[in-house]
Amino acid sequence: MPLSDTAIRSLKPREKPYKVSDFDGLFVLVKANGSRLWQFKYRIGGKEKLLSIGPYPVVSLAEARARRDAARALVAKGIDPSEAKQAEKRKQFEASELTFSVLAHGYLDKVRKEGRAAMTMRKLEWLVGMAEEDLGKRPITEISAPDVLRCLRRVEARGTYETARRLRSTIGTVFRYAVATGAASNDPTYALRDALIRPNPAPRAAILAPAELGKLMGAISGYSGQRVTRIGLQLLALLVPRPGELRQARWSEVDLTAAVWSIPAERMKMRRPHRVPLPERALTLLTDLKALTGHTEFLLPSLVSVKRVMSENTLNTALRRMGYGAEEMTAHGFRASFSTLANESGLWNPDAIERALAHVETNDVRRAYARGEHWEERVRMAAWWAETLEALATAA
Repeated sequence: MPLSDTAIRSLKPREKPYKVSDFDGLFVLVKANGSRLWQFKYRIGGKEKLLSIGPYPVVSLAEARARRDAARALVAKGIDPSEAKQAEKRKQFEASELTFSVLAHGYLDKVRKEGRAAMTMRKLEWLVGMAEEDLGKRPITEISAPDVLRCLRRVEARGTYETARRLRSTIGTVFRYAVATGAASNDPTYALRDALIRPNPAPRAAILAPAELGKLMGAISGYSGQRVTRIGLQLLALLVPRPGELRQARWSEVDLTAAVWSIPAERMKMRRPHRVPLPERALTLLTDLKALTGHTEFLLPSLVSVKRVMSENTLNTALRRMGYGAEEMTAHGFRASFSTLANESGLWNPDAIERALAHVETNDVRRAYARGEHWEERVRMAAWWAETLEALATAA
């Protein structure tokens, strides 16, 4: 006879557990402590098996019968409902383990092993940390485009539009890593490409007028601060690397005899090794610098510890002390100064100028035909640039 709620509530515990049947294999197991547990008895593959459905009254009579019917439907298809239940539990467990944080740190480990520059890793870790505040504990498969957008909107609300754009890109790389590893099926950031406020990129401040550049070079020569900082600024102006490339330069990379500074690919923005010709003026400065820091690993070690590189703010701070504001000149601005004057001179192949700046051609076809370093021309151009800076400083 089918059970009713009244009949189930009236069931009393006994010294030993006992069963009370409903129908179609469903029954209540009454335990000695008075608890009542729904179970479903079925046969599959010639074997009798039991499926636990849940406790009464948490699982009502109607719900127990619905679950029993669903299990019987699986049996009819040759599927063991107990195994299906365990598979679903494993799937839910795996989903809860594969959170955004887990996948994000997996991605960071990957790029770290690929030899990304320390500065690049710090930026990635900072952006991932920002994303983790909103998405970190959530299973990667449950994060939707609106979820990501809410995270990005909080960054946008601070007026940091470029940071929001970079954060979207970083979250996207984590999702693409998750797709590649089978942890996710899509990248929700793709739908957000046009959802963010576009930043108006402001070029880094740079002095482009020859006479003003000459005054700056004179000011650097007379800089009264740390000698290492002064030489660092002079080398930055002469060799026009990115500031981070110079700050992290090792003495092992510099060949004073061959007059070449060889920067390995892992420290270059474009992930390509880069050689810099050293004119006579640079060799003189490096010889002076070696007397100061040659006992350390780095050309420009930190003032706090020789085991660390110079702070990224040191060179810009020196410019401020000389009276050059952030809107007038930056450490990165020497590259624009060189590019402008070298191109305006009409003396040099534009490709040689771009190669000196370690730029990579964005046009695929053009890049295929522009693989050379233009080395000999760059050696002559480096000497010309050193002479130009000296002449401008003298004139000033």
